[in-house]
Amino acid sequence: MRQPFIVRFFSATPKAGWQALAIFTAFALVLVPLLHLAVPETSIFHVSSYAITLIGKIMCFAIVGVAMDLIWGYAGILSLGHGLFFALGGYAFGMYLMRQIGRDGSYQSDLPDFMVFLDWKQLPWYWNGSDSIWWAAVLVVIVPALVALVFGFLLFARASRACTFPSSHRP
Repeated sequence: MRQPFIVRFFSATPKAGWQALAIFTAFALVLVPLLHLAVPETSIFHVSSYAITLIGKIMCFAIVGVAMDLIWGYAGILSLGHGLFFALGGYAFGMYLMRQIGRDGSYQSDLPDFMVFLDWKQLPWYWNGSDSIWWAAVLVVIVPALVALVFGFLLFARASRACTFPSSHRP
């Protein structure tokens, strides 16, 4: 069986490569936000808000790509759940972001714009607490984990019987 890219990368990268990776990581996680927050917008070294959001999107998709490579390439399991887990985490954090818009939206309401458009009068119960970054961070981790627990139970608790989910098939 052919080894996945990430395993080949870890075993074939020399010490200088790891040092370069550490420098890049420090650059991406420390220097870029500092250049955005501390440097004036008129400076050539200022990192724009657009670049910050673009880097964040690239990093999110890279995490999903590495996860897919590990689960499919290394373990040989076709996992159709990664998209679901990624979407649930994104929805949970999107709830926080929609609440942060506040009255700056198109409808100048305390409700998110799509709820005003749909003529909702109040937030649903599961949106309670979504105005806190810490609650959103907990939801981003807990909601996909609970869904994974349910699917894992359905797949592996009945190991003696044949599973019908595509993710349970190993080539």
